[in-house]
Amino acid sequence: MNVGAAAIGVIAVAASAAVWALNSVSPASLASANPSRPVQALATPSAPVVPVNGRLFLTREQLAQAMASGTLDRPVKSLLAVEKPLYFGDFQWNDRGVPAGPTWIRVDLGSQLISVFRAGHEIGTAVIVYGGDNKQTPPGTLHVLAKAREHRSSTYDAEMPFTLRLTDDGVSIHASTVRWGAATHGCIGVPLAFAQRLFDAASVGDEVTVVPADIHKTA
Repeated sequence: MNVGAAAIGVIAVAASAAVWALNSVSPASLASANPSRPVQALATPSAPVVPVNGRLFLTREQLAQAMASGTLDRPVKSLLAVEKPLYFGDFQWNDRGVPAGPTWIRVDLGSQLISVFRAGHEIGTAVIVYGGDNKQTPPGTLHVLAKAREHRSSTYDAEMPFTLRLTDDGVSIHASTVRWGAATHGCIGVPLAFAQRLFDAASVGDEVTVVPADIHKTA
């Protein structure tokens, strides 16, 4: 699932300014993956972008290239300047100075990342775990149907703190142990501290775009 820079052009922004992606990592292949391998940056813009208050502001040309490649599906104003590789359980959150506005979430199963945007600015990103072969995470455009700060799954008898429910059959974003070798029953698991921030930032009705893992195979 390693997305080549050539497929993206001179800028690689996989919904996060950091543009991190795991080499050949998915719930089906985690058993053979290297748990010490970080999520690596794929590429950098052709022209230097200097972070401002922890953010990267893209030029029109860079944004157009990212959208043309399918890396982003809508315009954004700024992305987080993630300065080092992320490992399982890592995240970054920075909403300082970001105004109120619509919130949307992008989950990239191929790069195993979630990105949160508000008013066109990326405010959070984290490494995730997601559904295994027995219960895959559904791709497509979803919405937050309900929120539950404290929730316990009756089906799997498991705690699911800071739940954002996405489907009628219970697929949700929620706090989880994000570690090497882990997978879920279709849900999107994020680190606890990130889940709390996301829960407070998101509202019922917010859009969640889940990009399937196999989209990277043709990139």
